[in-house]
Amino acid sequence: MTQNSSPPAQPAHRSTVITGGPDRAAARSYLRAAGLDDADFQRPLIAVVNTWSSVTPCNMHLGDLAEPVRRGVREAGGVPIDFNTIVVTDGISMGTPGMKASLISREIIADSIELAVQGHQLDGVICIVGCDKTIPAAAMALARMNLPGCVLYGGTIMAGRHAGKDISIQDVFEAIGAHGAGTLDDEGLRAVEKAACPGAGACGGQFTANTMAMALSMLGLSPMGANDVPAVHRDKSAEAERCGRTVVELVARGRTARAFITRESLWNAAVATSASGGSTNAVLHLTAIAAEAGVAFGVEDCHAACEAAPVICDLKPGGRFLAHDLFSAGGTRLVAKRLMEAGRIKDAPTVSGRTLFEEAREAAETAGQQVVRDFSSPVIPRGSYAVIYGDVAPEGAVIKLAGHDIAQFEGPARVFDGEEAAFEAVQAGAIQEGDVVVIRYEGPRGGPGMQEMLRVTAALKGRGLQDVALITDGRFSGASYGFVIGHVTPEAAVGGPIALIQDGDIIRVDVPARTINVAADLTGRRATAPQRPAPVGAFAKYAALVASASQGAVTIPNPPRAQARAT
Repeated sequence: MTQNSSPPAQPAHRSTVITGGPDRAAARSYLRAAGLDDADFQRPLIAVVNTWSSVTPCNMHLGDLAEPVRRGVREAGGVPIDFNTIVVTDGISMGTPGMKASLISREIIADSIELAVQGHQLDGVICIVGCDKTIPAAAMALARMNLPGCVLYGGTIMAGRHAGKDISIQDVFEAIGAHGAGTLDDEGLRAVEKAACPGAGACGGQFTANTMAMALSMLGLSPMGANDVPAVHRDKSAEAERCGRTVVELVARGRTARAFITRESLWNAAVATSASGGSTNAVLHLTAIAAEAGVAFGVEDCHAACEAAPVICDLKPGGRFLAHDLFSAGGTRLVAKRLMEAGRIKDAPTVSGRTLFEEAREAAETAGQQVVRDFSSPVIPRGSYAVIYGDVAPEGAVIKLAGHDIAQFEGPARVFDGEEAAFEAVQAGAIQEGDVVVIRYEGPRGGPGMQEMLRVTAALKGRGLQDVALITDGRFSGASYGFVIGHVTPEAAVGGPIALIQDGDIIRVDVPARTINVAADLTGRRATAPQRPAPVGAFAKYAALVASASQGAVTIPNPPRAQARAT
C-alpha cells in the first residue's frame, strides 16, 4: 500500500494552494522549518504585518503589541505569520530632504503588504500601525487585496509636561519659530524639546495619526475602541488580543475588506474627521482608500461631509485637548454617538460583527468631560476644512478651517519655489502681516512626494504672525493650523496656474463662496521650474506614476477622476 505523503484533507482556506496536496510537499517542508505542523496546515494562516521601528515613539512599541495579537490569532484557531514593513516618520524628517519620502512611503507600505500576503496566499491580515502613513497604507492594502483583515493602531502618546501645562510635538515646532524670532532662548527651546514626547505613541493631538485612527474605526476596519486606547495604557494588550481574534473570525465568516469600505462608511469617516477638527491629510487618504477599493468617493464628497459636520471636539491643533483626553472622555464611540443622534452618519457594518450604530449606542460619557460637545454648542459652527476652486486651483484645493474663523483673506503673494526657501524667509523676518505665502513645486510629482509645511506654519505662529495666509501644492501636517490652503491642483510641476503667480499678485480667498483667485492676467506668463537633481530610485518611480492630489496621489493605474464641483 502506497503511503500518502500529504497531510489530511484541507478546509477551503485560500492558503490551501500553498499547503495542500502532494505537490506542495516542498512548501510544507519550508513551513515546517519555520515551526508549522500538520494541524497548522488546516488552519487559516494570518499575516501579522508590523510597522515596528526603533526610530520613532509612534512605532517603537509595536513589536511588543505583536505578541498579544498572535495570542489572539492562536486562541481563535488561526496561525500567525509575521512580516514587517517600513515607516517614515514625518516629525523627524520634517524640513529635511527626508520629508519627501513620507507620502511615498504610503505606497511602498501598501505595495509591500500586498506582495508579502499575496506571495504566500495567506487567508487574512492584521496590520499593526503607528505613524501617519502606515495607517492609510494598511487600509489601502486591505482594499486592494479584498481579503479578511483589520487594522490595529498602536495608540497615542501621552502629553508632555512643561511650565505647568500639557504639551505636544506641536509646541516644539512653534518653539522653533519663537526661538528664530528671538523670544525664546536656547535653554527654553531645549526645555520644550526634552519635555514634549514622554514615551511611546503617535503625536498627541488630533493630528494625522489620530485622525486616521478615528477614521478607520468609523470606516469599520478597526474594532471600535481599540484604536482609542493610548500606547502605554494597561488595556492596550487586551485590545491587541481582541484584534487578533477578530481577523480569524472575519476569515471564518468570509467578510472581506470591501464589505466595510463603502460610500457610506467613507462618508462616516469623513464626517468624523470634520467633527473632530482633524487633519486635512484625511482628504488625501480617504480618497486613496476609496480608489483602491474601486469606490467612487472624492474630494467633493469630503467637502459635503464637512458641510454636514461642524467641529464638536475641542482638540489640538486648533483646540485645547489631546487624544488621550478624548479617550478619557468617551473616545470615538462618544463622537459616533453624537453624530448618530444628530443624523450626520449612516449605519454600516464593522469588523467587530456589530454595526456602527450598535457600537455607538454603547458609548460611556465621562461626567463633566469638556472634550466632546453637543451640536447645539459646537466648537466651530462649520466643518474643519473645505474644498475650494478658482484661478489658482481649477481642480481644487483644501483649506483648513479649524483654529480660525476667517471668512475672506486678500493679500500680496510672496512666492517660493520650495519649502526650505519659505522657512528661511519666515525665520529671517521677511514675511509680514497680510502676506500670502505661496509655496510651489512641492506637489506629489514636483517634490516629488508632497512634503508637509509644518515647519513654516509653526514658525509663523512662533513668531506671533496671525494675519498671514499660506498656499501650497504640497500638504500640511495635522499639527498645522491657521489660514492654510494645500493640495492645490493642478500642481506647479504639471503646469498648474500656481506656477505662474508672481510676487505682489493679489490673491483673494473667499471661504463661503469656495473660491481662490488671483487678480492678475496669467495669460502669456511662462513658468520657470526650479533646478533640482532628477529624482532616482523610488522617488523617480513615484514621480512617473503618481496621480493628482485631487485623486488621492495614488500610484495605481487609472484612479477615478475628481468630481467637478456641483453648481
